Amino acid sequence: MVSDPLTAKLVAFVQGIGIDVGAASLVGPTVLPGLDIHNGAILLDPERLTYPGDLLHEAGHIAVADPQERKQPKLAPSAGDEIATLAWSYAAACHLGVAASVVFHAGGYKGDASSLVENFTAGHYIGVPLLQLYGMTVEPRLAATRGVEPYPHMLRWLR
Repeated sequence: MVSDPLTAKLVAFVQGIGIDVGAASLVGPTVLPGLDIHNGAILLDPERLTYPGDLLHEAGHIAVADPQERKQPKLAPSAGDEIATLAWSYAAACHLGVAASVVFHAGGYKGDASSLVENFTAGHYIGVPLLQLYGMTVEPRLAATRGVEPYPHMLRWLR
C-alpha cells in the first residue's frame, strides 16, 4: 500500500489494533491531505499524504469514538473527542518510538504544534482524563494506586 517505511509502520500499528486502513484515490478535499475516515475505516491516498503522523491522529478519532458511532459513514467528533485524540495519538507515538513532532507537526494544529510537543513531552497531558474515563489508560497520579502503568501506556487502544 505504501513505500515510505514510517507510513508503513504507522499503518501496521493502526491495522494491528483493529482499525481498517485501505488505499484510495482521494480526489476531493479532505480535512487532512491524503486521509479520510469513512464507516470507521481510514482511507489513505499515499500520493497525497503530506504528514504520516496524521494517520495516528485520524486513527485516534476512530479509537476514541463511542463504539455505537464508530462505524457511521462520517464521524462528528466533539471538542472533548478532539482533545482525547491528541492524547491518544501521543500515546501511540510513544508506543511506536516515534517523535512527538511526527504527530504534532508544524503543518497542522493551527500553529500550536510546538506547544503540544512541549506540553506532552513535559508530562502535561491534556485529554488523558477522557481516555481514563473511557477505560483506555490511567493518568500518572492514579496509576500506582491502581497497580498499572501510567499514561502514555494504554490499557487498550479502542474505546
